[in-house]
Amino acid sequence: MLKYSFDLFLFSSCFIAGCALLMVVQTNQLLYLQYDVYGYLVFVFFSTLCSYNFHWYLSADATSENARVRWTLHHKKLHLVLTAIGAIVSAWYFFHFIEHWFWLGGAVLLTFLYSAPKLRFGPFAWLSRIAVGKTLFLAFVWMYVTTFLPIAIDNHHWHPDSFLFCTSRFLLIYAICIIFDYRDRDYDRKAGIRSMITYFNERGIDNLFGLSIAGFAVSTIGLYFYGFSALTIVLLLIPGAITTVLYPVAKKNFSDYLYYFVLDGLMMFSSLLTIFISNK
Repeated sequence: MLKYSFDLFLFSSCFIAGCALLMVVQTNQLLYLQYDVYGYLVFVFFSTLCSYNFHWYLSADATSENARVRWTLHHKKLHLVLTAIGAIVSAWYFFHFIEHWFWLGGAVLLTFLYSAPKLRFGPFAWLSRIAVGKTLFLAFVWMYVTTFLPIAIDNHHWHPDSFLFCTSRFLLIYAICIIFDYRDRDYDRKAGIRSMITYFNERGIDNLFGLSIAGFAVSTIGLYFYGFSALTIVLLLIPGAITTVLYPVAKKNFSDYLYYFVLDGLMMFSSLLTIFISNK
């Protein structure tokens, strides 16, 4: 079992924000986007830091033996501090990109709504009863911030390959999210949080995962017909193949290392490969 400390907590927070940064860099590289990239990277890093810590702060009452949850329960103030820092810096850069307020506002709203069902009062408590697409929602938020939003800010690259790349990334993240939701399904049921994973039986979850991976593979291979090199396609497919191999393992092994570093890291693994090995 992973023993949490301040250093490990800070690393995990920065790790997930770093994953988002690398995914944005890959989007810019493969689609040749041109805008204030560095300003947007700062916005993504701190907004991810904010939303990540806000979500964990709200998860501190989870009835789980997970070491990460137990550590969070005793360090809620630290989550609030990092949430505040992330919110202040990301708000500053929100106004830096104010001409794109509509698309940025969508990112803020979607990110908040993912964690909102954990707020146990008023209309937010009601959200937990209707959030059947929780997993879909999280995958869409990650795709939106790291892929769709950079394209929207650039606004000159709305081509078929852009939509295929968005689809490919969404389906890979969704497959990874299914594994996380499988692990958390008992807690979600007790907390009244609904999702397809809490509704489906074992076979249904396996089929949903298989369909997601198949869709990821088809949409990724489709990029070859829009100018992506064969090498780039292979590099993009690698994390999907690893996720498929790890799926039966992750259904039995709930190690924090496997979930918070390996599976989270797979979201950006192809970014590392294409950034350092290949260009489009």
